[in-house]
Amino acid sequence: MEEVKNLKGLIMPWLDTHIPEYSALAYTCAVLTLILIFSVAIHLVLHRVVLRWVGSRARSARQVWRQAFFERKLFNRLALTLQGIIIHIQAGLWLSSEAMSLPIIQTATQLWILLYGLLSFFSLLDALLDIFQQQTTMRNFPLRGIFQGLKLVSAIFIGLLIISVLIGKSPLILLSGLGAMTAVLMLVFKDPILGLVAGIQLSANDMLSVGDWLEMSRYGADGEVIDIGLTTVKVRNWDNTITTIPTYALISDSFKNWRGMSESGGRRIKRSLLLDTSSVRFLTEEDVQRLHKAQLLAPYLSEKVSEVSRYNSQSRADLSSLVNGRRLTNLGTLRAYLAAYLKAHPSIHQQMTLMVRQLESGAQGVPLEIYAFTNTTSWVVLVKAYRRICLTMYSPSCLSSGCGCIRRLPAMICVPWLIPKVWHPIRQVSEKWGKHR
Repeated sequence: MEEVKNLKGLIMPWLDTHIPEYSALAYTCAVLTLILIFSVAIHLVLHRVVLRWVGSRARSARQVWRQAFFERKLFNRLALTLQGIIIHIQAGLWLSSEAMSLPIIQTATQLWILLYGLLSFFSLLDALLDIFQQQTTMRNFPLRGIFQGLKLVSAIFIGLLIISVLIGKSPLILLSGLGAMTAVLMLVFKDPILGLVAGIQLSANDMLSVGDWLEMSRYGADGEVIDIGLTTVKVRNWDNTITTIPTYALISDSFKNWRGMSESGGRRIKRSLLLDTSSVRFLTEEDVQRLHKAQLLAPYLSEKVSEVSRYNSQSRADLSSLVNGRRLTNLGTLRAYLAAYLKAHPSIHQQMTLMVRQLESGAQGVPLEIYAFTNTTSWVVLVKAYRRICLTMYSPSCLSSGCGCIRRLPAMICVPWLIPKVWHPIRQVSEKWGKHR
């Protein structure tokens, strides 16, 4: 080791003997040649031998971190950083302080080390991002935005060090001058700062994560979140177009996240059927007897007939007048039938809200609304279930039949005599089932 440090003491006596006039210049040229030879040798060893061996091991390994580090070129950049460090050390050991080439080589190697050190740090962050994205527990965190913020801060810091190396001043002097440039820096880096803060808030409050269904009408976004960055959030719409939204806009503005619907296991069906008001009437004894044949209506009719008969007998109502007593209506029986049909349907989620209700009458008729949830959130399965549940129940060919029949579904028993004038002259069907189409 002493011979390496005392290279000048070994070469200079020989040079002073043979070429005394150009001994200093010859020594400098010899040292530069040695540094170049060593640099080429180290480069070949690192890149042709070591990195190839590391690359083969990384490609054949099953560990995700090995593949991520190699694909992001972390080892290549670390090798280049190491080469710069070795050249800087060699120049300081072998060149004299009076040599004009020493500050040039040291400055160039310092810039080389800072640049490739920064790139190595970038590769490390990218590799860590790839590793964390493979873990389901880390997908809810805006790691890309946080890592981009770290890249920005490290780039600014390395930039200050590069400037200090070029001007030959301490970086503390530059840092002290940044106080006067705070307003300018805040203006220039406004979006990254707001995006970083917004990303932390989104993660802390669990408001948004990659894979969520986001809807933000102001920016025309309605689709799946594919990336949450430092300044933008990318959304792939359902027509495969990409919409970019400023990250801070998700905090300052309102948006709709459909994750709760996906996690609940059911999608809503909300649909109204407008019925002719003039067709609503009381059921006759003949109607009740025929409707007992419908399996879905039999329990309801038995209970209701007993309840109405008991009430009328207790109140001694004169049933010769329609004003007196209680009677079953075709509209109420239709509502009970639809509710029983939904409760018996295999595609309806029985643990969620399920009801058939009569809304306020209007100029177009009496709205009878179905409000239920399917037991799946799959797009294709939902469409099939919706078609089977709603379109079959409200099919004009089924509703306008003259007798009871079985159509499409085993549990679908049409009872059109409930409302003979209601089901046939359907004026309008209003579909109000949100964004679930």
